[in-house]
Amino acid sequence: MSVVLERFSNHPLLAPTDNWWECQAVFNCGAVDHNGRIYLLYRAVGQDGASRFGLAVSHDGVTIDERRLLPVFEPEPGNPYEWCGCEDPRITPLDGVYYITYTAASLYPTTTATTVGSEAPWRTRVALLKTFDFEHFDRLGLAFTDEVDDKDAALFPEKINGRYFMFHRRNLAIVVASSPDLVQWDKVGAVLEPARGWHDDRVGIGTPPLKTELGWLVLYHARDQRGVYRLGAMLVDSHNPQLVLATLPEPLLEPKEEFERVGRVPNVVFTCGMVERGLDYLVYYGGADRVLAGARIAKAKLLDALQRARA
Repeated sequence: MSVVLERFSNHPLLAPTDNWWECQAVFNCGAVDHNGRIYLLYRAVGQDGASRFGLAVSHDGVTIDERRLLPVFEPEPGNPYEWCGCEDPRITPLDGVYYITYTAASLYPTTTATTVGSEAPWRTRVALLKTFDFEHFDRLGLAFTDEVDDKDAALFPEKINGRYFMFHRRNLAIVVASSPDLVQWDKVGAVLEPARGWHDDRVGIGTPPLKTELGWLVLYHARDQRGVYRLGAMLVDSHNPQLVLATLPEPLLEPKEEFERVGRVPNVVFTCGMVERGLDYLVYYGGADRVLAGARIAKAKLLDALQRARA
């Protein structure tokens, strides 16, 4: 029997508003429990087509109690790597600070672009920032200095064997890097690659790792050759982030509701955030690159399924 996420009944949680900076799309949020409330740092697209970060707050993870009228973070003027926007934030509490990975989006200069025709020469890089209070944000710059497209990054919430670790995506696969100081990053290797079936086109990290008694729990997204995005779950070794102990054979979530099938990009469910609340994991995801929704699953149910998949 497949293990699946149960959608919140009040979906979508957030949708575009009349505000110019979030009138096109509101989706793909990082999530964290901060001072007893769940903070949702979401990606918003406005009239200019650029992505910025908005903020919503909930006392229970389901009911939105507060939503900021202005973006809390936006592209840095003059920054050549993010003039098209800041996308897909993922939040990791680490060393008493909230570190946020995001995708800095821009275009390759036309003199160096390798694509021709109608497709824009899109350029993506992994960038980091930090905050203590979600009021003030400090940029930490790009994680990697090599000129290679990169995205879908998430930090581990603690050091492993004295080093920091980060999942990210290159060449359509999930890879891992390590660092002594969160500044200089060294490549470690591949973690999960596309495979036959519902993830035969690409895979990428969804949620930052959560520590469990079985290992690190990570949700990921996968796209098939038809362009459909689904969510999967995997378990990673506690001491070796490159070692995948188990993956669920079937997706946790796939596009079925209208808001997941119809939007700016059809047939997409895409997560950047998950929190523990009571006996459940609460998962936040974008639907069709337009709205933000949520779902839940019992922690024991998901971990038991991964344990059986490992056996």
